[in-house]
Amino acid sequence: MKKSILLIHILFLIVNPLMGQQMGSIQGSLTSVDGPLVQATVLVQGTNLGAVSDFDGKFNIPNVPVGRYKLQVRAVGYATSVFDVKVEEDKTTEFAQQINEDRIGLNEVVVSSSRYELNREDAPNLVSVVGSKILNATQSVSMVEGLSFQPGIRVENNCQNCGFTQLRMNGLDGPYSQILVNSRPIFSSLTGVYGLEMIPANMIERVEVVRSGGSALFGSNAIAGTVNIITKEPVENTWQIGSNFGLMRGDVPDNTLSFNGSVVSEDLKSGVTFYGMKRDRGGFDADGDGFTEIVQLNNLTFGAKAFYKPTELSKITLDLNAIDEFRRGGDQLSLPPHMTDIAEQLDHNILNVGLTYDQFSKDRRTKVSTYGSLLSGVRRSFYGGLGGGRTLADSVAAASAYGLTNDLAGVLGSQFTHNFKGRNVFVGGIEYQGNSVQDEITGYEKLIDQQVNTLGFYGQFEWKAADKLTLFMGTRYDIVTVDGVYELGDISRSVDFNNGVLSPRFTLLYDLMPGAQLRGGYARGFRAPQAFDEDLHISSVSGEQKFVILAEDLQMETSDAFTASLNFGKNTGIVQSNFLIEGFYTRLNNQFQRVSIGQQGNGAFLEEKRNGSGATVSGFNLEYNFSPSRFFSFQAGGTIQRALYNEDEVLFEPEEGTTEFPQITVSEFIRTPNTYGFLGGSWTPNKKLSLDLTGLYTGSMVVPLIVNDVEFIELVNTPAFYDVNLRLAYRVETKGKFNVEFSGGLQNMFDSYQREFDTGPTRDAGFIYGPLRPRTFFMGIKIGHFHR
Repeated sequence: MKKSILLIHILFLIVNPLMGQQMGSIQGSLTSVDGPLVQATVLVQGTNLGAVSDFDGKFNIPNVPVGRYKLQVRAVGYATSVFDVKVEEDKTTEFAQQINEDRIGLNEVVVSSSRYELNREDAPNLVSVVGSKILNATQSVSMVEGLSFQPGIRVENNCQNCGFTQLRMNGLDGPYSQILVNSRPIFSSLTGVYGLEMIPANMIERVEVVRSGGSALFGSNAIAGTVNIITKEPVENTWQIGSNFGLMRGDVPDNTLSFNGSVVSEDLKSGVTFYGMKRDRGGFDADGDGFTEIVQLNNLTFGAKAFYKPTELSKITLDLNAIDEFRRGGDQLSLPPHMTDIAEQLDHNILNVGLTYDQFSKDRRTKVSTYGSLLSGVRRSFYGGLGGGRTLADSVAAASAYGLTNDLAGVLGSQFTHNFKGRNVFVGGIEYQGNSVQDEITGYEKLIDQQVNTLGFYGQFEWKAADKLTLFMGTRYDIVTVDGVYELGDISRSVDFNNGVLSPRFTLLYDLMPGAQLRGGYARGFRAPQAFDEDLHISSVSGEQKFVILAEDLQMETSDAFTASLNFGKNTGIVQSNFLIEGFYTRLNNQFQRVSIGQQGNGAFLEEKRNGSGATVSGFNLEYNFSPSRFFSFQAGGTIQRALYNEDEVLFEPEEGTTEFPQITVSEFIRTPNTYGFLGGSWTPNKKLSLDLTGLYTGSMVVPLIVNDVEFIELVNTPAFYDVNLRLAYRVETKGKFNVEFSGGLQNMFDSYQREFDTGPTRDAGFIYGPLRPRTFFMGIKIGHFHR
């Protein structure tokens, strides 16, 4: 009997707390100025409870223990908001709130700093975001046109014949930056050459930019930083058709037709978004010599992104993107390329497919993500022409300038993320990256046959060391193999690189006060000896082609990057402001340096990629954002920097035994201004009308010019440029949220464009700098169900 009473007493002690747990629920509706707020995440802070708003902006959170809580609301493009709620026993707490738009991106959720979602203000490294607002304000057709509106970033055109565009971050050129698509390093050596201009603006949800080497978890070659292109997610049922018509200098057309659409199931467990673009741009000749400065372009792009949730704790995502692009520059664009004086013609066919599976634990503290992506690209090229001559030898040489490039890149990986109590987070994973490229032009006896394989292991721990101090400690270990053959005529080089490299990173985040963060960090990176995208681009000079060959003893390049920043952001009602000052110092060891070694026996010009003595890039990035009301916002930013070699580096080396021309050396990076910046202002007096003024400033820089009649390099100091854009848009909203938006304006309204060019069939096609386009008149129209 006593044993039975004791057993009953024990059971009572166990069950009583559960029976005594008092429960209630929270339900409510969320709205914005445009209507219901769809797929907003609602979290009960301090618990694992939450919900996602439906098509009507409604949500329900059942079985919430009685008490007082902070309710956090997050949605893309809106300010993260926290509200006080009280849950009572057996009662439903009603909640209704209009969420303010995040006009300056102060409270955005980002993934590019730590490989998992977190609020931008909590990110270990500063993350700048290029959203649809700036892409619309600049009437951007492709991503490349809106990317420069962030501190530390410049996009430039490097070739009059093919339109090779290059991204520079913190003074370092393209190969020092890593381009990601949906957090996957799938931008290969080939797509890196012209890929920035291939990505249509209407496929982009946002572009996250991490400057310096703090994003080493994505890959240790991200020495200058990382650009992560996040494509549009299916959130609600929308559709849109748009058209943009531009005239460069009022003469050369640039026409674009685009469409977007998304369909989401009523239970929000599946959805698909799709997009497409067709662009036709004529070739633009700025100086009237009959040769292009901006190339003819025909682009057809289609893509889709779909998701399916088998359960509340799992998600499958599929990405698909196909690009068919033709570009042609030089002279006499209507003739076959081998019948012209100079022609560069590229025909690309690119297909990219990605699949991701996410699985959460029941308490949502653990997430395992497994992913794979594959990119296949084919380029049919012509780099050549008659060079101003009309002999039989000229014709034979021109007819032999056709080439073929095959490119295959893949990524396969798995990532584990666990949230401990107290906001401590561990993330770790394994990732394989492979890229095989074969680039051959038989007429020039040119061959690049290269395979690069990387097996990477990474880990990072976010430790909340104190109330105001958070430490981020991480590292990545890469096993890299490069097997490459590089041939040009009788020159043959090879690379057989197999090495394991450890790349640590350390960052601290200190909250000085609410909204103010102090950050400091260090990251190490490297680049293996290999051919990068710039080496697959061929320019012309003196009617001949200019090639890049790897030096025989090319060694690995390493870097040490230090950053420190102060960021202060504040929300006061509807008033938003944000100020940033960021210092950076990057030291390069054995940096890759291209040296012009003159004309070869076959007439081609040759640049050799060698290791340099080392270099440092240092400076400051500044940014200020201010929005006093929902009708007006302003942003401005700039960079002051120096990019110097440890010792004077050789830029031009005369042929052995030649005394006519001296060796040319430089002490600072070429094509790198010490000052550059941006500004933007938007006025939206009502839901129908908007006025945007944006601009870019590019300071003076040193640009080399190969003087074609003496085969010598001249260093030119360029003028400063002020590229200012004006856009006016008016929207008409009819019943059923069917919208029509008309827009028009001027890009580079003051025609601040390069005036002095090298001319004729023997020009140096790489002698181009400054803004990407001259004064351009544009007008556009969008129709459909969409939000501004």
